[in-house]
Amino acid sequence: MSIPTDETAAFDPTDKIAPHVVVLFGATGDLARRKLIPGLAHLILSDLAPSIRVVGTSMEPYNSDSFREFAIAACGEFSSRPLTAEQLELFASRLTYVGQSAGPDALADAVRESEELLGEGARRLHYLSVPPKAALAVVQMLAAANLVDHSRIIMEKPFGTDLKSAVHVNTKLHETFSERQIFRIDHFLGKEPAQNILALRFANGLFEPVWNRNFIAHIQIDVPETLGLDRRAEFYEQTGAFKDMVVTHLMQVLAFIAMEPPTALEPRAISEEKNKVFRSMRMIDPANVVRGQYGGYRDMPGVARDSETETFIAMKVEIDNWRWAGVPFYLRTGKKLAEGQRIISIAFHEPPKSMFPAGSGVGKSGPDHLTFDLADASKVSLSFYGKRPGPGMKLDKLSMQFALTDHERAGDVLEAYERLILDAMRGDHTLFTTAEGIERLWQIAQPLLDDPPPVHTYAPGTWGPNAIHQLIAPNAWRLPFERAWRTSKQ
Repeated sequence: MSIPTDETAAFDPTDKIAPHVVVLFGATGDLARRKLIPGLAHLILSDLAPSIRVVGTSMEPYNSDSFREFAIAACGEFSSRPLTAEQLELFASRLTYVGQSAGPDALADAVRESEELLGEGARRLHYLSVPPKAALAVVQMLAAANLVDHSRIIMEKPFGTDLKSAVHVNTKLHETFSERQIFRIDHFLGKEPAQNILALRFANGLFEPVWNRNFIAHIQIDVPETLGLDRRAEFYEQTGAFKDMVVTHLMQVLAFIAMEPPTALEPRAISEEKNKVFRSMRMIDPANVVRGQYGGYRDMPGVARDSETETFIAMKVEIDNWRWAGVPFYLRTGKKLAEGQRIISIAFHEPPKSMFPAGSGVGKSGPDHLTFDLADASKVSLSFYGKRPGPGMKLDKLSMQFALTDHERAGDVLEAYERLILDAMRGDHTLFTTAEGIERLWQIAQPLLDDPPPVHTYAPGTWGPNAIHQLIAPNAWRLPFERAWRTSKQ
């Protein structure tokens, strides 16, 4: 197949990926150091990606040699795969650095030099690992450097702070880049477990027939974090848990769970079904939201002493369509909680009447659940009641479990950023967010933004404010689990 040179061309998974110059803005920042540079090293050294050269740029007064040293150190500290000295040297040889202060012409010269080394047909992928307030300035710089043609751009969250700002950002972006060139990244969707939701739902006759309000009672998406904010408190003060996590991550995962079957496993069809979910969502009612703030947050540098910024949020979301009418979706995330988890829990309706005698154990452990663990181990569990061995009719909650590590191809897993960078090179929007979807999410969030409920203080190391139990009643939160995940037997 020929290499498409028109960025507006439709995505074709059979097309060969062109050589790429990756222009990494914010190249010395924390995200670049922890994730992007080690991820690019893996792609460059693997057979999965085309020929790649990286042009790093930031405000730091580095040159190419010192940036290469920085990149080698980042790989040594954060790469999930051991790299030899020869591999690190090869990776470093593909790196160039241009200080942001050198201006657009110097950046353009560095990119074109890298393109010449890659040969004919090279494309550009601009990764904006910069604060949101700097993103449009970078876009203007790319236009001034004449680096828009034959290019795509990856944008980091958050995408605006409300509907008005999201529309403004998208309008300004579209003055320079077409929507097909823009890739709004959500690393949650780049994880193997998130994509496994699509596989399990749409490839198995066991699950899709029961994936609706007739069989499912409620759904929980739970992403508690044990980490605090450290040096991010000043940034977080302007966002909070809802803008930082719910609009970007949790709602995108919700769309994978709730979407209708797409007409094909291709970007346009999947994006359209996700957007249908967002269009069907009811406006968020502040009465269905619990906001919390961990004790000690207001004492952190950069935080107002009377701050009302939430470090925790739990909410009920409702979808007004035939599949999900009446099924509540409960979302929860926060900082400094009891455990770090990434769990989707789907609770099925219990039988309408039990023939089992009192004391048999039926109902003691709640309804049957299908559980996805979105952590890197990618675990799936289906729980159900079964008879306890021995005399009489005693029932226990049992489960069937699968983990990614059980698969013979477990070593082929790409980390989230690696997969998403590779998808952007292909022009595959399947795991990225559209302008329409982002704007609709801000629209349904407006009642919450206009009238947020007060924050409740919670102690670090707990599961958040006590009000979360009233929010989900008569149901119950599934975290913490009563049973641990089983480990694979080697």
